Amino acid sequence: AAKRCTFTSFCVIIESMENKTNYKYHEDKLLNEFILYINKTYNQHYCSDDGTQSMDLISATGKGLDFCLGNVIKYAARYGKKAGANRADLIKIMHYSLLALNEHDLNNEKELENEIK
Repeated sequence: AAKRCTFTSFCVIIESMENKTNYKYHEDKLLNEFILYINKTYNQHYCSDDGTQSMDLISATGKGLDFCLGNVIKYAARYGKKAGANRADLIKIMHYSLLALNEHDLNNEKELENEIK
């Protein structure tokens, strides 16, 4: 039976991973955990009552990619120093990398359209 999830595109990815591939490195479980982490950020202090996140404001200045990459560096440099080998820092690196990819795509929409064709 298919698992219920919030985002349709993630559901497709998760279902295809669970049904077709035996992941040696537990990528399917890790991606599920990652999606749950992202979902939580929409319910925490990262999001205002109207749905605006800091990322929206930073992206609007044109500095979203730099902000995200800076946070990737921050959490990578912090890993192993604050609270030891902190797994949460690795998840934050993934999240900011994903946000950076989105910013890249927003800044390069024409290039992305050509890649998809």
